[in-house]
Amino acid sequence: MNKKDVANIRKQFKLNNDRLKLKDIFHVYVMKERNEIYHQESRPFQMLAQEEQELFLTNFKKVLTGQMGAKLFELKFQEEAEDHTRHILYEGLKTDDVEYWKEEMLLIVEKMLNEIQYETDVVITFIKGEYFKPVKRKNAGQEEEDNGESYVHPFILCSINKTKQAEKALLFDYVERAFKYHVTVDSVIHLTSPIGGFLFPAFTENGQDVNHILYSAGKAYEPDERFIEAVLNGEMVMTAQEDKAVFEEIVKEVAGEELEASTLANVYEEIHRVITENEEEDSPSLDYKDVERVLKVSGVEDVSTEKVEFAFQKITDDKQYELKAEHILPNFNRKSIKIETKVANISISPQDLKYVKQVNYNGKRCILIEVDEDAVIEGFKMIPETF
Repeated sequence: MNKKDVANIRKQFKLNNDRLKLKDIFHVYVMKERNEIYHQESRPFQMLAQEEQELFLTNFKKVLTGQMGAKLFELKFQEEAEDHTRHILYEGLKTDDVEYWKEEMLLIVEKMLNEIQYETDVVITFIKGEYFKPVKRKNAGQEEEDNGESYVHPFILCSINKTKQAEKALLFDYVERAFKYHVTVDSVIHLTSPIGGFLFPAFTENGQDVNHILYSAGKAYEPDERFIEAVLNGEMVMTAQEDKAVFEEIVKEVAGEELEASTLANVYEEIHRVITENEEEDSPSLDYKDVERVLKVSGVEDVSTEKVEFAFQKITDDKQYELKAEHILPNFNRKSIKIETKVANISISPQDLKYVKQVNYNGKRCILIEVDEDAVIEGFKMIPETF
């Protein structure tokens, strides 16, 4: 799934939406101390009160919120695994028997309890539903129009939420005009901040992919390796941060530790061009041949296929490794690049990096930034100096 696919299904989680049909919701309460199921409950989603539906819809949207490669990860299932989660989910997806569906979901909960020790009591919620995506075809004028037909995507979504004991409080009773000490023994379920979850199957454009699953981490850049491999039976993936670090090491191995700002700006612009040209498709990947081409057209000297291939092998132990283009490109439209010095820290966008140079002035290193307008400091225009 790419970010467009995720955004399309995420925005469907709202009340009275004809494009989303939520069938059954299944909650499992797990106690931390004994690491076992304390309670389970299943209901048709439409039987919930509207306020309760809104809470869960917000929760499900949170599971699908985040940057791909940072908080959301499309995982490929392992080829073989005992009691494979792919088979469990597929069985649950195709059945219309609610009791059988619950039994299959409890098998996944059992895998969680065998592999994960949670820090608090948690509530594991499964929802089964269908997402209707309109079939859009181009008319004679080459414009897309909705002809009333839809692709039907059945899915299972899971959310894991921690609980917290309600705080002790001092209340004022307006009737008796008295202060009263109040203690609530019920647990509060944090539906606004799930600590994990997943969506099965993955969606690619208008098709379902039962060989992949979308995993949602509790915190950005902190995927739970044990959950991915032992519970979901998925293959571990690189985060966007890790991909970016790998790319930087590869470039250093090929071009050296030093690069002109204009050359680095060219590298980022070329990667941005690749992403833009492929925005209708999945996020493009760069293998060693692609990186070689990017470096060459960006003006990096002495680049060869052999050097780049060797760098991939040295850094990743796999010369066939592919880097996600979106992972290695700083946000192109924001001041996402940081230039840090003892005197000042400067933030600049990748497309403006070409206006930055490091120069020698009177024997001292200086940062030179080309600007089109007068610089203003605390309301005062700076006087241009000639040197």
